[in-house]
Amino acid sequence: MRILVTGAAGFIGSHLVERLLAQGHVVLGLDNFDPAYDRATKEANLSAALCHARFRFEEADIVDDALLLETAKKFQPEAIVHLAAKAGVQPSLKDPIAYQRVNVQGTQNVLEAAKAVGVKRFLFASSSSVYGVNPDVPWREDAAVLRPISPYAATKVAGELLGHVYSHLYGLRFIALRFFTVYGPRQRPDLAIHKFARLMLEGKPVPLYGDGCASRDYTFIDDIVQGICAALAYDGLDYEIFNLGHQRTIPLLELVRHLERVLGLRAKVVFEPEKPGDVPHTCADLSKSRQLLGYDPATDFVQGLEAFKRWLLSQPQLIK
Repeated sequence: MRILVTGAAGFIGSHLVERLLAQGHVVLGLDNFDPAYDRATKEANLSAALCHARFRFEEADIVDDALLLETAKKFQPEAIVHLAAKAGVQPSLKDPIAYQRVNVQGTQNVLEAAKAVGVKRFLFASSSSVYGVNPDVPWREDAAVLRPISPYAATKVAGELLGHVYSHLYGLRFIALRFFTVYGPRQRPDLAIHKFARLMLEGKPVPLYGDGCASRDYTFIDDIVQGICAALAYDGLDYEIFNLGHQRTIPLLELVRHLERVLGLRAKVVFEPEKPGDVPHTCADLSKSRQLLGYDPATDFVQGLEAFKRWLLSQPQLIK
């Protein structure tokens, strides 16, 4: 297929692009190099793909609807994987308007481009944050009420609903993939595993917000990419939502202990007050993803941490 990937220079996007190229697809990657973290890191993410004959990259912003439409018309994709977004809960509290503009208006721009060129397969990167504070764990995709508690989470709910509209009106197969805390090589520097590991290597304190009992369903990048590729091949209903997680939760304090063993270092833990917008626990029910996608996350958590460590130690510029 001819596949357009937005957010191609990011953590998940760059891994996905490499997998799609390995499978024989023709890929156009778009990214605007949002300054949330270093541009050079994102450029390095794409270094392998840029050497591939079936890959083309364009620097573009999904907020620019005219440029997006022009690009889509030239490339004529058969499928779009829309990963581009302003990410993270805490930054969204500081600048909710920017999150609305990029994550909601930007997503509508991508959907409009898909409609204009007749794309029939559209994958949307949603988030476990849409579930909010939901005591009914593990979380199922058919949860009756979504109660997001951050602007970021609200934009992901909005993206899913926009997808339903376009699927209903224009026959677009829209699949929302709710990612659960993805980790591994190239992980964003603001996420806990990357942040904690870097602080430990630099001999600095590791802040834990709350009592350290908050837990996350950590999912290795290779498993997430496998799920995305399975969703690309899905030929069921025109509108679907799938959880992509591991269905195994790890509390923050346990995460720190795992990192200590993997890095061979002792963490200097400092407890801080809880932050607004953060949910206490996440846990994916994978029954639907297993049944309809054949999704089967197989990476042991410690093995995933070891892979992340090898990558991090190969990036000395990231450690002060």
